[in-house]
Amino acid sequence: MRIDKYLWCVRYYKTRSIATQACKKGQIKVNESVVKPSREVYPTDKIELRKDQIVYQLTVNDIPPNRVGAKLVDIYRVDTTPKEAFEAKALLKYSKDYYRKKGTGRPTKKDRRDIDDFYEEE
Repeated sequence: MRIDKYLWCVRYYKTRSIATQACKKGQIKVNESVVKPSREVYPTDKIELRKDQIVYQLTVNDIPPNRVGAKLVDIYRVDTTPKEAFEAKALLKYSKDYYRKKGTGRPTKKDRRDIDDFYEEE
């Protein structure tokens, strides 16, 4: 089975075309080499894919006949992603919470008070 179809079948990507684009961008590696979307996947292959600033690592157990339900995904792959990758993403989310988006206008009174409190602590 093709790598783009496999990643779509085990629900890492919502559509097959998104999986194909990820392969073309070089975000997917099979056995530590960047692959094209047409690369065949076999059991015991090790896949690394970068998605949402997390490098997922998985091992292929079996090839699904078609797209499978979320409960059945673990039959076809073993997820060996380290937990530190998910913790780093959580920290990144918290660091972005405070920043205001560009073009949102002047700071509100609450924003100004928060800024003043921040400078008073130093």
